Amino acid sequence: MSHIEGIDVIDFVLLTIYPVAALFLVEMVFRVIKLANWMKLFSQAIVSIGFGIAYLTLITAHWLTALVLFALAVALLYQAKIAKIKPGRSIY
Repeated sequence: MSHIEGIDVIDFVLLTIYPVAALFLVEMVFRVIKLANWMKLFSQAIVSIGFGIAYLTLITAHWLTALVLFALAVALLYQAKIAKIKPGRSIY
């Protein structure tokens, strides 16, 4: 029985897997085409922000999941800044 209107347990698991799969896909694409690390991190931040906005507006609001995705986006943008300024220092 669902505690959130319209969202079952399997749907919640899928909603958790979608951003992870998108971030993994961005990682693999950027490794294959060998672009700069800061571009990869920036793209992953954009994907996180996009999913965060989608989770707030397109479906029943998942505030905590969206908040975590926004926090991840901030961390990724910070890492992208470090990777762009000091490319040798970034381990990603």
